[in-house]
Amino acid sequence: QMQLVESGGGSVQAGDSLRLSCTSSEGTFSYYHIAWFRQAPGMEREFVATISQNGDGTHYANPVKGRFTISRDNAKNTGYLQMTGLKPEDTAEYYCAADSYYSGTRGPGYRVWGQGTQVNVSS
Repeated sequence: QMQLVESGGGSVQAGDSLRLSCTSSEGTFSYYHIAWFRQAPGMEREFVATISQNGDGTHYANPVKGRFTISRDNAKNTGYLQMTGLKPEDTAEYYCAADSYYSGTRGPGYRVWGQGTQVNVSS
């Protein structure tokens, strides 16, 4: 089964930027819709963004719209989440997810998940 590995998290100041990466262990990466979710301590996991298999379709959660950009490079089997204008409320564990069927914002619809990467934003 395909495995996903996230990287790029860290501790930054409000207003800073980070780029998260999600790398697949398989060459079939291009067959999958990719999404990013996040979960803050004591909170439910929430949808952040999703991108279609060929990258021509994206969708964002309202709190990150205009600040975050999801993209992918299928030749590198890697998806990205570029985060700018980070706010303390963006602090969370960020997870990459994938599925060959479109699941949109629904977490349970994604069958493959990474282990997460922590993002901490201080004011």
